[in-house]
Formats: sequence, structure tokens, C-alpha cells
Amino acid sequence: MIDKLQSPLSQMISFNEILKQYDVMAQSEDTYLASKAKHILAAQAPYPELREGFTDISLLEKHKDVIKIILQDAFSEVLTANEIKTASLPFDNIVFNSSERFTQILEDAGGKEFLPHMRDLPDHHLYVLMCTVILSAHYGQTIDFKRPFFYDIPDKNGVMRHYRILYNADFMEILPTTMSKELTNEDIDELLENFDNLALWQEKFPPQSFIGKGFVISSMFDVTNEHAISEIKSSLIANDKRGSESFMLNLQETFRSFFSISDIRAGFVTYNPKKDQFEKVFGIGMESFILHDKDLEACSEALCQSSYKKLLNENGYFSISDVDKYFELSGGIMPYKTLKAQGIKSVIFAPIASKGNLLGVLELVSMQKNGLNSVNANKLEDIMPFIVTGVLRSMSEEENRIDAVIQNECTSVHSSVYWKFKEEAKRFIIDGLEDRQPSFKEIVFKDVYPLYGQIDIKDSSLARNTAIQRDIMIQLSEINKVLDAAWQINKLPIYEELMFRINNYIDEVKELLNTNSEQAVFNFVQNEIVPVFEHLKKKDTELLHMIIAYEASIDMGTKSYYDHRRNYDESVMMINKKLSSVIDKKQKDAQAMFPHYFERYKTDGVEHNMYIGASIVGDQEFDSLYLSNLRLWQLQIMCEMENKHYNLKPELSVPLDVASLMLVYNTSLSIRFRMDEKRFDVDGTYNARYEIIKKRIDKSYIKGTSKRITEPGKMVIVYAQKSDELEYLRYIKFLKSKGYFSGKLEIVELEGLQGVAGLKAIRADIMYSVKDAVDANQEKMYTYEDLIDELKI
Repeated sequence: MIDKLQSPLSQMISFNEILKQYDVMAQSEDTYLASKAKHILAAQAPYPELREGFTDISLLEKHKDVIKIILQDAFSEVLTANEIKTASLPFDNIVFNSSERFTQILEDAGGKEFLPHMRDLPDHHLYVLMCTVILSAHYGQTIDFKRPFFYDIPDKNGVMRHYRILYNADFMEILPTTMSKELTNEDIDELLENFDNLALWQEKFPPQSFIGKGFVISSMFDVTNEHAISEIKSSLIANDKRGSESFMLNLQETFRSFFSISDIRAGFVTYNPKKDQFEKVFGIGMESFILHDKDLEACSEALCQSSYKKLLNENGYFSISDVDKYFELSGGIMPYKTLKAQGIKSVIFAPIASKGNLLGVLELVSMQKNGLNSVNANKLEDIMPFIVTGVLRSMSEEENRIDAVIQNECTSVHSSVYWKFKEEAKRFIIDGLEDRQPSFKEIVFKDVYPLYGQIDIKDSSLARNTAIQRDIMIQLSEINKVLDAAWQINKLPIYEELMFRINNYIDEVKELLNTNSEQAVFNFVQNEIVPVFEHLKKKDTELLHMIIAYEASIDMGTKSYYDHRRNYDESVMMINKKLSSVIDKKQKDAQAMFPHYFERYKTDGVEHNMYIGASIVGDQEFDSLYLSNLRLWQLQIMCEMENKHYNLKPELSVPLDVASLMLVYNTSLSIRFRMDEKRFDVDGTYNARYEIIKKRIDKSYIKGTSKRITEPGKMVIVYAQKSDELEYLRYIKFLKSKGYFSGKLEIVELEGLQGVAGLKAIRADIMYSVKDAVDANQEKMYTYEDLIDELKI
């Protein structure tokens, strides 16, 4: 491990970041969470050094019991015998609060004195890695040098096992010291071109120039099998195989994901050692950027001396981060000449070699300057064995892809339908193992009944626009005050002209907020007002104070006045959070009654979809009774959500109203899991009618009026069949007896929607529970109209 005195990071252990989360949790409305957080904070309180930070490692042992309490949520006692997990300093061998399984692994390897070391991470690479972390956290510059990290640890039988390490750095802070330096874009470009120049990195990031304060959680996974497979594949190197028809397309997409660069293209040349020449690979989709339009060329003519030495003699990566730059510096020699002619801006040439023998060159090119460079070239180190095997054996379908399919397609769906995805994933793997062409079949559930509900924030667009108008007008008025003061001091016509334009903007925004008004004002302020203010701050002390006061009112994130918009956004967020928490919590009870598919999403309000039927549960018998039960449950929960909103409303900065709507659809339909969007959708043209209705009903009107069907204080139930009407009238009557409805309702027809006609709606007045002003233990029930009337008194 790198000498701490030569590290750009001075490590300090601190639990401040996780304790800050408990500070917030202690104020939670959830009494259990709040009580637990207060207990943890009380345990830490006598030891301020745990929050402030310390470098004395002996304190870890001294405070191990308190540290265990602080980390109890991150280290579950239930899983301690199974999880391979520890808290540690980043990129350091100091570990603490380890799980039982990790402790046992170390004891088997050599006892308490055994310290694991990360594989293939030289001091030079570690130093650069730390610098890239600092570049991201402190300088806001993202440089991709992310590589998987591994521990190689022998078991009690002396067999070497391999563990992949995943770091959770949520509890780390990167803080500059007086030794830190400001970096220019030219400095960063220079670093990208000089991964191997450790002295340069140490110059830009002197040792001990930053403090790494906190700790990381290291989770480890046994990847011994995957490692063995990788070693086997590396031994299968040969140059007599060509890729399949889809090989290059698949490989190219893989590289784009791997490097997070959308325009990467991949090419390949084989190497003929007898003639010392590169030769084109003939095959569908195959191309070479070294040879360009040639079939073969001598290596000495295709490469410059540096690239020849790097690729053929050293079997090392050769990268060009700026082709145009090196074309000019070299006087236009090869390979820069050929690359520039193809419009390429950055390149990595990776030798494909076995036991020191060059077999070919993998060519990665991008049209982005610095996109490919000497830093991210080293990411190939961990996948080159797989690339070699894939190129020469045409293995376009690898086990890694199967694992990805299982993870991405099976674990991202609702628990009620997970069993179906699990069955399909198992079949997929078996097909691959038995050399059958594996394909993930579509997941379809037939004959399921849909339930849809939404609680929408009423007139949200109007409220948002009003907030924007107010913020813009306040900001422009404050700007006008400064310019007027500047005009009084020095009557320059430009000040008067700017005030004239500001007054025009104010008049325009006051009368009507267009879609481009906000952006137009923002551009005007940034491009014309901000430079003037920077000038005025240097000219007059009074103006300086006025401008500082103005700038203090500007939000740093949006670079504009953001008071009313913030109030609106926070109000919407609070409503969504409250409503979501209600239905999410109640869903556990509903699933226990009978399993069903459920999804909930936030917009300006909260919407949810549910599907219930025999095909979803698989091994359970379905009866229409469960559909009726879920409909009644949905109606009741939406009333409870309405009550939660009403009780929350006094706390909102913007007192937004909500309106509730449910759609009853008594015909079963089929739903299909869409792999591209990773969600369920109705299947087939006929069933699409349901989606059409769902998307349009909340904007529909009561027939013969200009009145929307949704209205605050009313539960709106849209349906098409008389049987549905009678069913929901029964439910409303029952829930009235429990205090959910007043009994006042109306049945209306909806204006015909495009492609949909014949819909009706029940509009039932919801009862709201309000604490009695005299006796807090008593609740009074009101309708929405009663509450409005009471507020008017």
C-alpha cells in the first residue's frame, strides 16, 4: 500500500456523515425511527472525536462498542454470518466493525495478523486513482478511472480465493488543505495525456494536500469461479477464428457502455509475425482504422517509432488523447495522418497478445477529444482476456450477459411476479449451458383485472406559473433598483436603456407567462446584467453593497430568484412524499390479503396501477371476491390519502389542493413486460383502449358543462357498466358508515373523449377528520365544502 506520507489524501476517520443522517432521522414522524436515531446519537454524544474525526487508530478498539451501535443499520446482525463486509478507510488496509464472515475469512487465512492487499494496484495507479477521486469531488471534473478491486485471500486449506470489493463512499468528505492547488483546463488536459508521469500528478496534487474524512463500507463478493473462467479463456488465445455476423456490433455496444462514450467504434487487425505486417480481418462489420482502406501494410509504415515500440516490443497500450495536436507536432506522420483523415479525435490501440506473442491489435476510436486517453486505457486491463477470447472464438453470448439479464430483468420487478421471471431466467441459463440459442421470452400475464387511481394536484400548472411570475418580477424589480441607483450616480444612457428593457420584461411577464419567458429573462440577466453588475461593484461602495444584497437573494443552483418556485416545489414534494408513504405502507396489508401487481409513481401527485388475477399468483386459486376486496381497499385507502393531504395542507408553503379519481374497468386484459422500459404495459390493440381511457379521463368534462369531472373534496369513480355503478354505490354506503363519505353524491355522464364514449362517473363527497379545538382527543368530520365555509367565517 502507498506510503501515507506520499498520498494526496490524509486519512481521518469520522462518523460525521452517518451521524448527520441520524440527526435528521431523530426528527422523523416515525416514532420508531426517531427513537432509534436518538439512541444512537446519545451513545455517541460523550465521544465528540467520533464526529469530529481522529487519526489515532487505537481509538477504533477503544470505542468499538459505540462504533458498532453507530453502524448497526449498515451491518445487520441477521446477516453478519453471511455477508462479507467491513468498514474501512478507502484504499487502505485498516478495517473495523467487520462482519463475522469476513473475520472468519481472515482468521482462516492466517489469523488476526493477516492483512488483505488489493490485487494489481501499484502505488502509481493508486496515487492517480486518489487524484481522480479528488478531481471529481472537489474540482467537479469527472475522469473515468473506475476499475474493479479484488482481494486474493487463501482459505483454511491454502486454496486462493478471489473477492471483488465494492465501496460505498456515502460517508466520506474530501476537504482541501492549504497545500492544495487550483487546476486549469490545461492542467487537466496535461494530466490526461500523461498517466505514466507520476511526478506530474504529484506536482498537481502534492502529498497530503487533501483530507479524506470519514469511512467507507466495503462489501465483498466471492468471484473465484468468474476469475477461474477468465484465466481459462485467456489460455484459449488463437488467431484462426473470426467473429460471428453480429460480433462487431455487439462488441462495439459493449465498449460504448464500458467507457460511457456514445460514439466509440471498434476495429481489429491481425499481426503476421513472419512479414511484420498488419492484415485486415475479413468479415461482416469488421474494419480497421490503422489500415483504413488497405488490406495490409508493413507495421513500420503504419506506425510511428513510439507506437511500434509500445505495441510490438512492449505489448503495451498506445493512446492518443488528441489526434489533431499530435498530427501537428509530428509533422503529419503515420498513424496520425490516417486517423486525422478519418475525422478521429482520440484513440486507444490495445495489443492482443499471449505469452508475449502479438496476435493482433484492438482499435478503439472516438470523435471526442480526450474521450479516450492514457488513464481510461488502463480499464482494459481487466477485460482484455475476455476480449481476446471473444474476438478469436466469436463468443458473442457470454455468461456475463446471462448474469446481466438475470439481474436486470428479474430483480427489478414487483415481488408478486418475481416467481415468473425467476422461472424464465433459469430456463435461459439452461439453454446456454446445453448449447441451445438462449433468448429471454416475453413475460405475459393473461386475464388480469386492472385497477387505476390517482390523486392529482389541482391546477398545478397554474400554481407553478404563478410562482415563476412572482420570482421573475421580484428579481427584475431588484435589478431595476440597482440600475436606478447607478443612473443617479452616473447618468449613462445604457443604464436607462437596460431599465427600459427590464420594465418591458416585467410588463410581459405580468400579463402572460409564455413558454420561453423564463429562459429569455434568464439569458438577459446572465448575458447583460451580470457583467454590468461586476463592473459596478468596482466603481462605488454603495452600489457594491446593493449588488451583494441582490446576489445574496439569488439561488446558486438556478442562478435566479427562486423563493416562490422553491415553495411550490417543496410543497409538491411534501404532498407526493406523504401520499406515497400512505399507499406504500398500506400495500403490505393488501398483498397479505391476496397477491397482486402494484406500481406507484409520482408526477404532480401520485398515481398507481394494480393488476389482479389467477395468472399473477400462479399457485393460488383466484376468485372474483379478491377483485371486489381490492376495489374496496383501493377506495378506502384513497380516502385516507385525501385525509392525510388535508392534515398536511396547513404545513405547505403553497396550500395546494388535490383531486382524486379512480377508473373501474370490468373486463380482464393481458399485460406484457416491456424489456426496453422495464415495466408492464397492456398487451394488444383491443386492450389499449384501457390505456387510452386512463390517460384522458382526468382532463374530461361533465357532459353539457364546462366543469371538469375531478374536483377537490370529491372522490370521482369513472366506469362504463351499470354493474360497476351498483357495486361502488354499495362500497360508498358501507364506507359512509365508517366515516369516509358524507352520503352526498351525484352520478354524471362524461363528455365523449377521442375514441371513447359512454363513460359515467360517481362523484362522492369525502369526509375529513379534524381535531376538535376544545378536546384534542376528539375528531370532527367535515366535507370539503363544510371546511371551506368554516374558513370563510
